[in-house]
Amino acid sequence: MIPSKFDYVAPESVADAISALAEAGDDAKVLAGGQSLLPVLRLRLNTPEKVVDLGRIAELQGIREDGDAIVIGAMTRHADVVTDPLVKEHALLLSKTVAEVADPQIRHRGTVGGALVHADPAGDVGAAALALEAEFVIAGEGGATRTVPASEFFVDLFETAVQEGELLTQIRIPKHTGWGAHYEKFVRVAHQWAIVAVAVTVKVDGGTISEARVGLTNMGSTPLRASSVEAALVGQPASEDAVKAACASAAEGTNPPSDLNGDSAYRRHLAPVLTRRAVLAAAGG
Repeated sequence: MIPSKFDYVAPESVADAISALAEAGDDAKVLAGGQSLLPVLRLRLNTPEKVVDLGRIAELQGIREDGDAIVIGAMTRHADVVTDPLVKEHALLLSKTVAEVADPQIRHRGTVGGALVHADPAGDVGAAALALEAEFVIAGEGGATRTVPASEFFVDLFETAVQEGELLTQIRIPKHTGWGAHYEKFVRVAHQWAIVAVAVTVKVDGGTISEARVGLTNMGSTPLRASSVEAALVGQPASEDAVKAACASAAEGTNPPSDLNGDSAYRRHLAPVLTRRAVLAAAGG
């Protein structure tokens, strides 16, 4: 199907993009990588009057260090995140998670910021950002900016803290240098949305887990932290039995969906199993 008619603008600065959004109000849509928006437009599930393409805004692209954090521009491609040495050194979990996003074609077009703002609960990037305790820099009219922690960024199904007329500009991730990481994704066929997935990063000292962060994908309307598992892992040896016992509570407090890929009970069964696998893999290096 052909999308309905719309006006197209491609500003070259964040300020101009925000002005374009303000002019159109709720009749505008932002185009980042387009991997989620374009299918929606083609099916006419949304018919905006204006599409604001962020692809020409250089300040929204790239990865750099900033003290104890790394900063990722919202328009940075997935493929660049996977291969970037700074991400591998200081936020290994994000690199490993993004490597599981769809297929190489999607990763070369899709953007990290676009995926995060789209906020599909079955999307991969949100759980890693949550586990890494990322912060999100959001720009608004008049040059105003605000920073939102990951714990407050994901509001509900396809809804984030980014309001009408605002743009996500940066993702700031505290350095987790030397932490092990793994993303365990369960699917029926390759490149599918996650039925359930678990993002884990752990710090291991002398065979004992000293710190742990666990994010869950598709176990609710937003990415979730498995806080009880994190607490139970601290001080435990990185052994099969100890990790299995600590991960038994992974599904507590979750509200997973039921769909053609599995009902909620099936997902609650999967969560502890996948969490155990992810923790053991992360602790092993």
